[in-house]
Amino acid sequence: MHVQLHLGSGERAMVPDLPANPLSIELNLSHRRFWWQIDDEDEQPEQWHASADISPLDVCPEELRHVGDISLVIADLTKERNLLDSVVLGEWALEFIAETVIDPDEGKLHPELDKQISPGPPRMVILRRVELVEGWRGHGLGAALVASALRILAPNARIGASRVSPLEFPCPGDRVAAELASVRAGAMLEGIGFRRWNGVHIIDLRDPSLLDARMEILDQWWPESDSSER
Repeated sequence: MHVQLHLGSGERAMVPDLPANPLSIELNLSHRRFWWQIDDEDEQPEQWHASADISPLDVCPEELRHVGDISLVIADLTKERNLLDSVVLGEWALEFIAETVIDPDEGKLHPELDKQISPGPPRMVILRRVELVEGWRGHGLGAALVASALRILAPNARIGASRVSPLEFPCPGDRVAAELASVRAGAMLEGIGFRRWNGVHIIDLRDPSLLDARMEILDQWWPESDSSER
């Protein structure tokens, strides 16, 4: 399954009209696996889900407290891939790993890619799906939340990857709309530091751009302070 990015098409207002203060959004990351998959040699990719929700302490319409969902998978680059991985990772991810990892024993990346990525654990975070509730779309939150989730997982991996394809956007009979949605999704990823490599969007999980992705929202919503305090 490829990444699905549902983005609002309206222009961003000078003062965002959102259901609640976006600084009150909490990310709850959970790791899903079968209870019996506890062996050290278990080779199943880790499935992660990030749920974005307004804090119970903040005021928000109940039906809009859930902001969105992000689906991610962490693949170990030092283990042999198996047929079950294709269900979790998707064929494109298996092919990409095969193309980029030149030493499966140590998880070494292709030299051209290796020099672009900071040192870290030989693991890859794959962004599979991003979806915001309609009332929260169109204000750049999707990009900021994705960047935050990736930074949270950064200690566990070295590189992030996602493939954006028009086939992943449900626009029955409207090929142009699917293409445009794909372009917007790619632009969103590139806006937080992703770049294209061999047809896949990749990012160094220690790229400062992931931290910078929050600044526009912080600047808009952080309580104003006296200039003397800055």
